[in-house]
Amino acid sequence: MTLVERLRHALAAGHAQDTTLLTGDHVAGEPIDTGADIGAAVLVPVTDRDRPGVILTRRTDTLKRHAGQVAFPGGRIDPEDADAVAAALREAEEEIALPRDRVTVVGESDPYRTITGFRVTPVVAVVPPDLVLVPSAVEVAEVFEVPLDFLLDSGNHLEVAVEWQGHDRHYYEILWGGQRIWGATAAMIVNLSRRLRWAG
Repeated sequence: MTLVERLRHALAAGHAQDTTLLTGDHVAGEPIDTGADIGAAVLVPVTDRDRPGVILTRRTDTLKRHAGQVAFPGGRIDPEDADAVAAALREAEEEIALPRDRVTVVGESDPYRTITGFRVTPVVAVVPPDLVLVPSAVEVAEVFEVPLDFLLDSGNHLEVAVEWQGHDRHYYEILWGGQRIWGATAAMIVNLSRRLRWAG
């Protein structure tokens, strides 16, 4: 079975089961204003190698939103984008020069609502290993790869509690090779872990 087939099977099987997911950055019990959501999409590029990895970026420190944070390539769904998949592919090409014709889309996973008002759809895809990726100087400070089995291992998902704007908030972080993956990106990884139940 190819990596694409394994991921498609795992994603379909995971979505057929009841699973407790992280739905957004809101505090438990807070009402969610879904009418205010701005559509966005991220690409979850899985490298097709013996030990598959996931390509992530670290955003530049000069960006207005989420500066310096680790993120999947992605962004807002523009009017010219046909859907979330098209937006994710476009953004990945713009941010890290990932050619869309080298991407095999596996499928979409569960949307996640950020505290900044975005409804983010993760698009899982498989890409060839060792592509030469060129980060956009304006948006991306670094491109790196983390083993898929490490990211999806729930033992690496650390839950952190903080007080923010008078509320107790909880978020996940994943630490790897000096990189701190947290917030919405970590939450989407946690959801994928719960959906895929990846055995490596």
